[in-house]
Parts: sequence; C-alpha cells; structure tokens
Amino acid sequence: MKIVVAQINTTVGDFAGNADRIRRAVDEARAQGARLVVTPELALCGYPAEDLLLRDDFCDQCASELQKLATYCLDVGVVVGHLHREGRTRYNAASLLRGGRIEHIYFKQKLPNYSVFDEKRYFDVGNRACVFEVEGTKFGLTICEDLWFPEPARQAKAAGAQVLISINASPFHRNKLAERYAVMGSRVKETGLPLLYVHWTGGQDELVFDGASFALDGQGALTYQGETFRETFDVLEFEGGEMKGGMAPPLTEEETIYRALMTGVRDYVDKNRFPGVILGLSGGVDSALVLAICVDALGADRVHAVMMPSDYTASMSIEDAREMAEIQGVKYTEIAIKPMMAAFREQLATSFEGRAEDATEENLQSRIRGTLLMALSNKFGSIVVTTGNKSEMATGYATLYGDMAGGFAVIKDIVKTLVYRISNWRNSKGRVIPQRVIDRAPSAELRPGQTDQDTLPPYEVLDAVVERFMERDMTPEAIAGMGYDIAAVRQVVNLIRVNEYKRRQAPPGVRITPRGFGKDWRYPITSGFRPKA
Repeated sequence: MKIVVAQINTTVGDFAGNADRIRRAVDEARAQGARLVVTPELALCGYPAEDLLLRDDFCDQCASELQKLATYCLDVGVVVGHLHREGRTRYNAASLLRGGRIEHIYFKQKLPNYSVFDEKRYFDVGNRACVFEVEGTKFGLTICEDLWFPEPARQAKAAGAQVLISINASPFHRNKLAERYAVMGSRVKETGLPLLYVHWTGGQDELVFDGASFALDGQGALTYQGETFRETFDVLEFEGGEMKGGMAPPLTEEETIYRALMTGVRDYVDKNRFPGVILGLSGGVDSALVLAICVDALGADRVHAVMMPSDYTASMSIEDAREMAEIQGVKYTEIAIKPMMAAFREQLATSFEGRAEDATEENLQSRIRGTLLMALSNKFGSIVVTTGNKSEMATGYATLYGDMAGGFAVIKDIVKTLVYRISNWRNSKGRVIPQRVIDRAPSAELRPGQTDQDTLPPYEVLDAVVERFMERDMTPEAIAGMGYDIAAVRQVVNLIRVNEYKRRQAPPGVRITPRGFGKDWRYPITSGFRPKA
C-alpha cells in the first residue's frame, strides 16, 4: 500500500485555498496508486487561527468546506485536520474522508497551553480513540500534543491500532526536530507500533513550521524523512508493517535557521499580499543579513534597499551598501538625512537652549530614517522590514518610531552572535556580504566614533545572559555563578526589565528560539519586581 504525506503550506481562514491544496494531494495519490493521504493538524482552517475560532461563521465555513472536500474523496482515504463545532463547543479535530463522506472523526485529547499555545482557550478535550482500516491495516489517529503523553498511544493500541498516525502543527524552534524524534521514539518503544508523523510547513505571522515529516518503524528507527521548510507530496510504501520513503539529508543549524527566516518573510509578505519589501541598508551586518534573506525569499525585483547617510556615516558604510545592492541586483536609493536633521535642530533650538546634545539627537536621526522608509512604503505599497536583532530588542538598543518602525522584524529572534554565524554561512554559499561588514566593530553611527560596546557588554556575554535570563528564566545570581561578570549580568537584566514598553510596540518577527519576544513573552510593562542579583 502507498501513503501520501501532504506536507502542505496552509493559510488561516483560506478554506477554499487550503482545500485546493488537499485536493492536489488527492490527485497525486490517485496518480501514484496510493490508498491514503494524510494532511497536517487543522490543515483546512489553518493554524493558529486564534480568536477567529470563537466566531460561529468561521466554524461554519470550515464545516461547509469539509463537506465539499469529502465529495472529492471517493476512492482514496484522506485524513484532514480541521476545526469542529458542536453548539458552543469546539474541538481540534481530524476526520477520515472516504467514499464521499466523513467516515470517522477524532477529537484531540491533550491541549497545550504553554509557550505560544492557547488551545484551552478555544477547544474542549476529546476522550476516545479513533482507529480506521485501510487495506487490512488498522491506523490509530492522534493529533500533535497527544503523543507527547503516553495515554493516547496506549489507548489507540488497545482499540486495535497497528500503526500510529500523528498530524501536527508544531512551531519551529532550534533543536525542535531532535525533541520530536526523542518523544515520538518513546511512544514507539512503549507500544511497539510504527509511527507516521505528518507536519505542515510555512509561516503564520511570527510562527514558522518546518515540515520535516518522518516515519519510525516498530523499533524506533527512522524510515522516512521529509524535507525541511519545503511543501511536498511524499509517497511512502507500506509493507510488512513498515513505512518507507525518501530520506532528506540533514541540514546544518545555520541552514535550518536561514530557511526558517526565508519562510517567515516569504509567507508574511505573500499571504498579506504585499508587492515587496523596503529596508534601510546601513552598511552594517544586521541590515546586510536582512537584505540577503529578503532577496533569497522574494527575489531581487521585490526588494528595495535605501541608504540614508548622515554626517556620521562612514564612507565604507556607503561603499558597502552600494556593493551589496549591486551584487544582489536590488533597487537601491540614497537619501541623505543631513538637510532634515538641520531643519529639526533649527526648529528645536529654542526649546533645547542650554542643553547639550545627547541621545535625543541620535534618536532624531533614526526617526528621520523611519519616516522616510514609511513614506516610501505608503507611496509604493511595499512593507518596511526592520533590521534589529534580538540582542537589541532585549536591551532596548533601538529607537521607537525610528529603526523599530516597520511592519515585520526579520531577525527579531536572532542574537548578534548568531547574526555573524548565519552571515558567514550565507557567504559560504555565495558571497553577498563584503567581509569587512562582518569584521568591523558594530556601530549605530549616530555620533563620531561610536561602537555598540561603548555602552553594552561584549555580545558574547550579552547574548549568553539574554538566553539564560529570558529563555530559561534563570536568576541573575545563577547566571553569574556560571562565570559571568555580575556587573554585566545586572546591566543586561536591568535593560531587559526597563525596555518592555519598547518591545510591546515592536513589529512581529520570525520566532526561531524556544522563547521569542512575541506570543510567548508576556511580561507586564508596569512592575515593581526586581530580580535579585
């Protein structure tokens, strides 16, 4: 028997478009002589649909599209993830469509309510196994979180399942695939049943989903590995109780993250129907990496780079920006901000009389640039992508309504040290960033001779503290106990604490860590809590 894994890229609320993708998978199954198609979790309505799930009309459209889809599934069994409503109750459901009807339906039993997940806000829990037969083999159907616990797998086996199927919408973060292997391997060892893990791929707002569907035999060995961040219809051979399919080669961490960033950019821009992107190209490494990601994701013809030099912009920054734009073939514009800055100084001279220049004038430069980029966005329709990294978002080393102005923050979850790693990796695949952009000391270039390390600890220290305090909830004392200077730890932790008001106003960006500054970071702006250090 053949099984088609429909590792598809769906869009929240695009019921007709999502159904068309599923129909294409059915067509592929027919062409290949397959008897079963498996789609990801909530494939028909998209994931996460958030409070759209509370709307009856949203639920009713999903139900209507499911019925229409069932009539297409005559000679092939199709597992479809979808929303199901019964009165005021909603379930995260999966149905087997076959013979033109909904033959079986399963309700998810384990609802995640941590990190980026809010499923208990929307869904009720199921309590029954769902086992269906295809050509003499009995398949036990589960949904994502179910198999992170032993009970649903044991329940499916007790109901007669000979193979476990898990359909998933599991947001990507670093090392997530290794976690899935470990947990799914545990379910296989506990039950002795082979397992098929089907996952969707694509971006939805700040979340990205990596695909990488896979199958394990009854001993836990990998027998099929799908592509990472690729939409595919993979055909598996099922024989003798084992599923066998293609084996996509493993990726380095840098390439996996780069694909995640490309996917997040492409789907945010395309699914929201923007013609392209605009970014400020400063000549620094952050904007250089964002430029490369956007070009690789969208194509050079959809990217507009804007260099906005001031009196403090080094000549090498302008030269490097021009070179990067030329290498990658993007539209490039230079707009000097000196005349606008002079006008602001003149108009504010009376109000500022007797006060020395400080960060106010630095922020004015950044806000002038933000205004120019937003004007170009308004005029031409392309979305402004920001270029700030996670280290800057953590410490507030960014200007509200300045370099934070925009609609999507591409590297918002990438710390500075990782920016360098990914930039070097991208250059190894074809030079797009001049080496001196990577080698030079990072600077905002808002005053003479400025570097980031004038006011921040070295990025190796800063990033380590951010990761431990923000992602792992470690105390400053515990972090210092790992060998980090207590004064640097205190400085970084305090900067994280006092800059929450900035982050709350930041655009969404691609999440690639177990905890990003987005859906899974919910700290109050107003708080009297002070971590002990």
